[in-house]
Amino acid sequence: MTRIALYLLLFAVGAAQAGELYRWVDERGTVSYSDQPPPPSAKKAEKLKGKGNVVEVDKESFSLKQAKNLSPVILYATACGQFCDQATDFLKQRGIPYTPKDPSKELEIAVELKKLTGAVDVPVIVVGGSHFKGFDAATWGRLLDAANYPKSAGQKDK
Repeated sequence: MTRIALYLLLFAVGAAQAGELYRWVDERGTVSYSDQPPPPSAKKAEKLKGKGNVVEVDKESFSLKQAKNLSPVILYATACGQFCDQATDFLKQRGIPYTPKDPSKELEIAVELKKLTGAVDVPVIVVGGSHFKGFDAATWGRLLDAANYPKSAGQKDK
């Protein structure tokens, strides 16, 4: 890495942490940047405004992204009561991103579910190429584990 690139990198990191950043031109025509206000002799002094955190943090772990891409989760559910509520809560507590599909609202989804399971009973979970009709936390957990989904919300990669 060149010296200039290193200085620019250090400047960017320092500027992100400083909150306020100033730019000015001194009497020799040199452009300066600092988190301290410019001297009174500075020309073309300006206060630069940052746009929040410079580093964006990805909220999904690599393993979650990989599992989601290889074995997407679909939840067929309606407002069926206790079992559909438990199924939804289970996925949310474990931090599993899923596509909700309600066969009571769209005929195409009902036909899709009937083709998949032979009935239009809910809840049904689909994890990649596997599915399970009804809610059973242990079975759903095994399906998600087999697809390498994290065991809990916010689980970090090792």
